[in-house]
Amino acid sequence: MHKVAGLTPIYPLLLVDDEDSWLQSFRATLRSQGIDNVVLLNDGTKVMEMLGRSKFCAVAVDLMMPSISGEELISQIVEEHPELPVLVISGLNDIKAVVNCIRKGAFDFIVKTEERNTLIAGVRHAIEIFELRQENSSLQERFFMDGPDRPELFSDIITAHKDMLSIFKYIEAIAETSRPVLITGESGVGKELIARAVHEASGRKGEFVAVNVAGLDDNIFSDTLFGHKKGAFTGAAEARIGLVEKAKKGTLFLDEIGDLSQTSQTKLLRLLQEHEFMPLGSDMAKRSSARVITATHQSINGMQEHGKFRKDLFFRLRGHLLCIPPLRERMEDIPLLLSHFLNEVQAEVDADVEADIHEIASFLDNYSFPGNIRELQHLVHDAASICGYKELRPEHFKKLLVVPVESGPSGLNSALEESVTFGNRLPTLHELRSKLFDEALRRTKGNQSSAAQLIGVTRQAVSKYLKKSE
Repeated sequence: MHKVAGLTPIYPLLLVDDEDSWLQSFRATLRSQGIDNVVLLNDGTKVMEMLGRSKFCAVAVDLMMPSISGEELISQIVEEHPELPVLVISGLNDIKAVVNCIRKGAFDFIVKTEERNTLIAGVRHAIEIFELRQENSSLQERFFMDGPDRPELFSDIITAHKDMLSIFKYIEAIAETSRPVLITGESGVGKELIARAVHEASGRKGEFVAVNVAGLDDNIFSDTLFGHKKGAFTGAAEARIGLVEKAKKGTLFLDEIGDLSQTSQTKLLRLLQEHEFMPLGSDMAKRSSARVITATHQSINGMQEHGKFRKDLFFRLRGHLLCIPPLRERMEDIPLLLSHFLNEVQAEVDADVEADIHEIASFLDNYSFPGNIRELQHLVHDAASICGYKELRPEHFKKLLVVPVESGPSGLNSALEESVTFGNRLPTLHELRSKLFDEALRRTKGNQSSAAQLIGVTRQAVSKYLKKSE
């Protein structure tokens, strides 16, 4: 039996009990809670044989079976498959049996007569522990490797930097779990490409569904993610499925998560905690099987300190944390990126553009790239048009830079060290923010994308400022 991508969990859960009716009932309960990869076995004597043939994420065994007891199976499973959590399920709440099972290595002891939520919680906990053990083992194996096992998964990310290669190895280690991933990094570093790589590495059968949540109010956020029923609100002439449902057994990528309102944060927290959602106008909850990946260029820690981001949501989102370094910290990637973007230009215009890549890279070496890789891409395309798609030289880049590159000690670095002075009255933060936006727009001649890159905000933030100023 091989792993089945798209099912939750990826490796199946093995349920062992001599009562077929209970096995069927418990499987139905698990499926209703989104755990749909379950294998049933009504003969305890075949457990070790099955574990030897196939890989499982956990085993739940009945304590009292006619051929072999769950207590006997614990020792055998723990000895031959120490990575597998073993749950013992019994119809009786026998303290002595509980103690004996735990001593022999059982992960948990669950009483059949308890509420089904308790049974589900025990199974979920066992699955999480197995996934954590898998990740830890995978990370240990990859620690001394030079690069990822499957470099083809990261072919869209142009880099040779050691920090990025370490991130690739980490992605491979965490790919098969269903835990959320939080990607942080400045605008333009390629967070969506990283998210797509996580999805591809996971082997999930569902789609990769991406949405930028910046600027979405609470109602639009709910409708976008959860969908609505026909007649849910004025204008809802037809039912519409949301992106959570579209990403079924796939990956849901939410970009710019730091811009979510408190109300929307609460709705997202429920989705992560309960793995369920309600379309607008519906009173029936739907199960979610999508893995959630989020990204932000903002400091979530700083937002928490100021009460702008829920701490419980942050800890839910950061099941795994990927911090993508800015381009200025991996300048050795610039020649690779220049060649890649130059190939893009040549493919678009069907012309051979000559360029000394190393000369241009050396010229850009002191530039800080506030817009990161996205800015470099735009620079190459714009500079190529300036040279008439013939011979690309450093001077074609100079006039395009947010802060011009100059030679000598009084060049770029000194230009960035200009001091800010104040009069007798200190401006308010609101006034200072307005002046900063105005100055950025003045320097970039009204270009919203360039202004956003210059002061480290999203283009949506600049657009929102302009609308408020009208």
